[in-house]
Amino acid sequence: MIRKSFAAATMAMLLCGAASAQQMDPDYADTVKSWTTKPEFMSPLVDHLPVSSTIPSPKQVLGQHIGAPNTLHYYEQIIGYYRALAAAAPDRVRIIEIGKSEEGRENVVVMISAANNIANLESYRANLARLADPRTLPAAEAAGVIAATKPIYHISGGLHSAETGPPEMLMELAYRLLTEDSTLMKTISENLVVSITPVLEADGRDRYVDWYYRNLVDERDDRTKPGGPPYWGKYIYHDNNRDINFSDVSARHLMKFYLDWHPPVMHELHESVPFMYTYSGQAPQNPDLDPILFGELPWFANFEMAQMTKYGMPGVWTHGFVDAWTPGYLAFMSSNHNGMLRMYETFGNAGATTMLRHVAPEVQTGVRGGDWTKRDWYRPLPPYKEVMWSMRNNTNYMETGILTALDLASRFPNVILENFYKKSSNAVVAGSSEAPYAYVIPAGQADSARIKFVTDVLRMQGIEIGRATQAVKVKEGSYPAGSLIVKLDQPYGRLAKMLLRLQDNYPDEKLTTYDDAAWTMGLMTHTKVVEVADKAILETPVTKLDSFALSGSIDGAGAGTYAVLDEGSVNMATLRYKLKDVGVRIVDAPFKAKGQTVPAGSFLVPGSAYGTLKPLVEQLGLKAVAVSGSGASAAHDSALPRTAVFSTWGGTEKVGWLRYAFDQQGIDYDLVYKERLRQGNLRADFDVIILPNQGRSTKDIVFDLPMQGKPLPYTKTEKYRFSGDYGASEDIRGGMGLEGLMALRQFVEQGGTLITTGNASAVPVQFGLVDDITTSAPPKDFYAPGPIVSAKVLKPESPIFYGYQGDLVDAKMPVRWADNTLYAVPERLKGEVLMEFPGGKAGVMSGFMREAEAVKDRPAIINVPRGNGRILMFATNPIWRWQNFGEFRMLYNAMLNWKQLGATDVAPSAPAEVPEAQR
Repeated sequence: MIRKSFAAATMAMLLCGAASAQQMDPDYADTVKSWTTKPEFMSPLVDHLPVSSTIPSPKQVLGQHIGAPNTLHYYEQIIGYYRALAAAAPDRVRIIEIGKSEEGRENVVVMISAANNIANLESYRANLARLADPRTLPAAEAAGVIAATKPIYHISGGLHSAETGPPEMLMELAYRLLTEDSTLMKTISENLVVSITPVLEADGRDRYVDWYYRNLVDERDDRTKPGGPPYWGKYIYHDNNRDINFSDVSARHLMKFYLDWHPPVMHELHESVPFMYTYSGQAPQNPDLDPILFGELPWFANFEMAQMTKYGMPGVWTHGFVDAWTPGYLAFMSSNHNGMLRMYETFGNAGATTMLRHVAPEVQTGVRGGDWTKRDWYRPLPPYKEVMWSMRNNTNYMETGILTALDLASRFPNVILENFYKKSSNAVVAGSSEAPYAYVIPAGQADSARIKFVTDVLRMQGIEIGRATQAVKVKEGSYPAGSLIVKLDQPYGRLAKMLLRLQDNYPDEKLTTYDDAAWTMGLMTHTKVVEVADKAILETPVTKLDSFALSGSIDGAGAGTYAVLDEGSVNMATLRYKLKDVGVRIVDAPFKAKGQTVPAGSFLVPGSAYGTLKPLVEQLGLKAVAVSGSGASAAHDSALPRTAVFSTWGGTEKVGWLRYAFDQQGIDYDLVYKERLRQGNLRADFDVIILPNQGRSTKDIVFDLPMQGKPLPYTKTEKYRFSGDYGASEDIRGGMGLEGLMALRQFVEQGGTLITTGNASAVPVQFGLVDDITTSAPPKDFYAPGPIVSAKVLKPESPIFYGYQGDLVDAKMPVRWADNTLYAVPERLKGEVLMEFPGGKAGVMSGFMREAEAVKDRPAIINVPRGNGRILMFATNPIWRWQNFGEFRMLYNAMLNWKQLGATDVAPSAPAEVPEAQR
């Protein structure tokens, strides 16, 4: 154990050059010392706090010093404190409003620096934009721009609402930056602009603080402490750091801020492992990122680890936790744009209650970084096996780490800017000197909505797209004028390549990865995207694409019926719900109308609805043609189902992704919980019930949170104003149970359709809602971190596959691998399998799968009649985050055609009759 060898004040003067004349707050020193559970959990950077006659301290505004036991602050209080700082020091603090959260709270960025830097912010902003695009800045001029610029070091807290410490600590950090006159603080203020996102998930902060005060504040046993509230934000919680396509509005605001200001460093603050992990980008590393990045990351991480270990703070480590493969973490936007992602995981209690924490992992298998309490080369002074941990400990570690990082950055501001410029320059050079040189999205694809999805995501991240002004001819093929070209000789060409390429470059399949191994946008959205290795593509003339607008078409008024052609668009579902009061029929088999093929799945809409239909078709990018009479004879009436989506209380996030998609596409549904299922009589209210992927197992889905401890209410009250949103319960413990299962069984037998996705599809099998189908686990060495695999459609005529004919190659389509449960159907019931996995290495289209032979010919979609209804089980997850856009339609098709799902049923052959004499 490293011990402090002399007084903290002396250490602070030596390390920080603290001015001894500055008055410090004795109450702060005594109070935070009492809140810090061991002397070694304090550092000389934060054991003191200046007194200011002009700048209000956190205690003056909030009533207590930061880190007070049992105290968390609501979002309004936090933003109010920063506004008090801005009012007191307008020459050193600037607050930038960047948008509104999903629930209408303001999202802000707070800029703090020396007065001359704040006065020159716009100049720095312009210079950083020039450094970000070296095409506008010759190398000979770059040094002058760098010398005239201060880098922005951006720090973000509160992305994950249960990680409660960062929003608290950042308030004290801001005050310290403004008031302390030590050499360290002066150097930081003079050489850097520190920008802060106080709370990135503002909605979740309020909801979590409510929950903490109501249900967690008195919990002191980390082994029995309940979890957090059912919701943070409106849709997703922890996955807001996996939102690769920026579905979350607050994430989009931060992305826009990044492109407006180009901070070379973005430092995201999280809480999990003891006592502080600092990100260094361990393997697997994505080779499409600039190699300079992988030198910068350990440069900072090792400095922080060395400094904090020098202070005697145990448990500071690096390397062994988060890899650098997936580009979808939120602050990865910096690395993706030639900057640098920084990240901490600091030990936290999911609240401000001091408690005994059991640190040593009880089960070693699968713990990233190994046993956290054992020494390793990247963990020289390990954390303790048990520790009494407080919010102030958390603050001390995180703030010490941040100040150390700012110390290093302020010593080398020009190096940071030089690296930023060089990485940007390297990206342009790589795109013009190394194949591939571009990606082409050919014009003429049937569904323009998918192209819009892809281009919107790319443009949102600043990636340049051009529209070809003439036909494109390259070695890979010929593409018509109007095709979209993403040339890689641009500053964000590396990012474009990462998003659009096949993930066939995973460095070592023996390595696990922190998140998905594959995310190829073309495969995920079922959009044709062509990788071009012909350098001639860079000379193709294009016009800049600012946005991709949908433009549908419809024949003139006066026809008796219009056929809206089903060419695979997700917007067909949107249209149907927009026409919910119109008598729509759905085409069962293709037919010709005036030389035009009307595919199966197309909508037949009466001419009387033309006034409503026309603007919708045009806005949604669809095509409608007039047909004679009432249209095809092979068509069925479309009856929109009364739909329920079931959610557990303990696992709402993955259901939230489905809800988000439904809301974006205007699909009606009721969100129901255990309370409604237990009431029974479901068929009276619903035609379709969706049991989405959620939780970790079928047990979680059925029994949910264990009935231990006290009741856990989630209801809105005068005191807890932010609870009870998106559903309410007097006690969220306990799941649907056997009572709910019986209600679902009765629902199906009475004619309802139960649709299950992902891991929820094992529920009907393992709890007896279907017969003769079995599940099994894959082999021990099987590992499939979200690859994109091939799936073979066995019954293309099924309504499930309306709109997919253009996506099929040899009856196969790409789907994301969703769950490791393997299904088996007896031979006599093979007719119930609509889609299966061919399996094997050849079946992996992007990413990787160990022991891929284990999935050979396993069912992917099973359609089981039961009583008067049926159960449709997706072993896939047709709505996975906001990513596999190309699969969404399968679920929507099932809903829109819920009465026709038996159209391709094949009854198992009857057993041979036994002769009379042998009976």
